[in-house]
Parts: sequence; structure tokens; C-alpha cells
Amino acid sequence: MDYKRYFKNYPDENGYFGTHGGAMISDELKPAFEEIRDAYKTICHSAQFISELRRIRKEFQGRPTPVYHCERLSKLFGNTQIYLKREDLNHTGAHKLNHCMGEGLLAKFMGKKKLIAETGAGQHGVALATAAAYFGLECEIHMGTVDIAKQAPNVARMKILGAKIVEATHGLATLKEAVDSAFDSYAKQYKDAIYCIGSALGPHPFPLMVRDFQMVIGSEAREQFLEMTGNFPDAVIACVGGGSNSIGMFTPFLDDPVDIYGVEPLGKGPKMGDHAASMAYGTPGIMHGFESYMLKDENGDPAPVYSIASGLDYPSVGPEHAFLKDIGRTTYVPVSDEEAVEAFFLLSKYEGIIPALESSHAVAYAIKYAKENNKRGGAVLACLSGRGDKDVDYIIENYGYGENYLAKYTL
Repeated sequence: MDYKRYFKNYPDENGYFGTHGGAMISDELKPAFEEIRDAYKTICHSAQFISELRRIRKEFQGRPTPVYHCERLSKLFGNTQIYLKREDLNHTGAHKLNHCMGEGLLAKFMGKKKLIAETGAGQHGVALATAAAYFGLECEIHMGTVDIAKQAPNVARMKILGAKIVEATHGLATLKEAVDSAFDSYAKQYKDAIYCIGSALGPHPFPLMVRDFQMVIGSEAREQFLEMTGNFPDAVIACVGGGSNSIGMFTPFLDDPVDIYGVEPLGKGPKMGDHAASMAYGTPGIMHGFESYMLKDENGDPAPVYSIASGLDYPSVGPEHAFLKDIGRTTYVPVSDEEAVEAFFLLSKYEGIIPALESSHAVAYAIKYAKENNKRGGAVLACLSGRGDKDVDYIIENYGYGENYLAKYTL
């Protein structure tokens, strides 16, 4: 694979990464997605667009976010040094604003009046509501009943920012159902609205657009890590649900001598319905207008999924991740709820950083990597995709303050 020409070749003109991707949508929606594709092609190389997006990132988002050395956490597990790309310090508390501001700017260019999206953990919803307020646009966020109850702080933030919350009550009433609901609404409003999907998935051109907007994470992290240490990390790690923070973290490192790990939610275990690890247990399938690895039930329909992290409980994954798995460039590994919760408490206690439960999966694998490579040493760089304010009430209610998880660790 010639990674120097990777971005010229993938996706192809029809939105495919190898056999994954595409745009399988109704005839009614095809003009809407073609309009978005053509508009993005027009402005993605525009000096004015790029300059305005850079200004927004610097003056409004607070970028660049730092790379941080977890000195005490690293010491706890031996010689391997753990570093974090601090997307929790991006405005609104997660990486989601990176593509939401880009999509909001695109909507203004297209003359749209409204932003429509789904959300699971609520961070994408908050980010899009923020973008809508910034650009003076209406905002409609679709969210499953289960996630509305679980992520009440983020629901309140969205409403304060002026967004209309549409509750998805069908099925499992989580992220998949929120996407279903948002697509249905968009089909009725596409002339005046733009659908801003919350991850690097969906019909073309969204996997391409979200990757491009999120690559700021890995581009910054690569430069920062080299400046801090003079070397590349041995491994780059990020959590993978749909895959937006991870594809942004991974792609700038594709041509470098580093191992890349995407961390999937194993949840309660490998039984169907107890996890959302589509790479480990899925097979190729089509949902929400694109082809990728998908968890299926006995009828071939999207299977029920679960994760303690609302932003990871999706039965498929972005098509570029599927391609990177197929060509062997990225390894996808599972982390359980229990491992993620332990990492949540360890990072909080030893570094003073309360991570999102989604991000805790990446931290958990960074810890596991440090343990397994203790004798060799080296360094690992993980993306801390978001902060854990939204998860604190849920954690306390179900796990207390972590005494059982922390008792076996001392420095």
C-alpha cells in the first residue's frame, strides 16, 4: 500500500474504501447527498473556507489541544510511557466540534437554514447545537429514549443552546434508532436543511468529510509528540464506535512506523446483544446507506447492541475502518465495560482527568499495552476523545466512587 497517495485514492469517486462505503440511498435523497458532495468538493480546497475554519478552530474551539504525558499513571504500570491527545479540552468537551463546525460552515455556504443530526452520548448533539448557535441556524437533534435518560446533562446543554430534541422511542431506543429517526426527518426537510451525521459513516460523502475535518486531531498529535520526544510513539490508540475520533487520530500516522489500535466495546461479553464490537464479531452488511462490517441477527438485520458508553453502541462501523482492517494496517481490539470503568477511575485518581466512558476504552487499552510491554518500555499515544462530566452521575449511581477498582493500586 502506497500511503503517500492514500488520500488521493480513498475513497474513490463513488465513496468506496475498497469494498466498503458507497451511498445506498433512496431516489428521493440522492439529489440531497449529491448537492452536499458537490458543495464539499467545491469548498474543501478553497483558501477562504480553510482560512475561516482555521480561525474558528483557534479562536472559538481553542485548538490546538495539547498532548499530555501521564507520568503517574505510567509509573503505576512500569516502563511504557502513556501519552494522551487531550480532545476533552476542545470546546464543548469532546472531538465532535471538529466536524460540526466544518459542517456548519458548509451549511452556510449552501444557504441552508437548519442542521439535523442524531446523537448517542450527547456530545455530537451538544457540538452541533453549538455550531448552530454560532452560525445562526436552527438545530434538530434526534436521540434515543435510553440515551436521553442516561445523558441528562448533555440533553440540558443542547436545550440551553437552542436545539429541539426529538425522542426516538422505537426498537432499543439508542443510537441506531436515533439515526433512523434523523434520516426520516431529513428526507422531509432536505431542501432547507443539511444532515450532519455524527461519525465517519453514513452515505458518501460523510465518511470522507468527517475524516477530513477530524484529521486535525492526528495531525496536531503527530507534530506535538515528535516535538516533545523526538520520536514516534510505538502505538497509537483510539476508541471506535462509528469511528470519527479514531479515523482522525489514525490517518495522519498511516505512513509512519507505528502500530495502530482501534478499541471496540466488548460490553458485558461476546454474546449477541451484550456488546457492540462489530469488527470482532460482525460481517459485511449494509445499513444507513453504506456498506461495512455489521453485527447481524439471525435474519441478517442489524443486531441489538450494548455498551456502557452511549457513543459506542452502534451495530456497524465507518467504512474506512473496515478497509484499514482488511488491508492489515489497523488492529481492532475489544475492551469490556469493567476494564473501561477501571480506566475511568485510574485516570481520574492518578492524573486528575475524568474521561468520558467512550474515551475510557482507549485509556484501558493503553494501560493493557503498557502492562504487556513493560520490559520493552517505549511510549503509547491514546486519543482522549472527551471529558466525563456527562457520565459522572451514571458512574456514581452504578459504581460508587471507585474504591473497589482502586484498592489494588498504589504508587
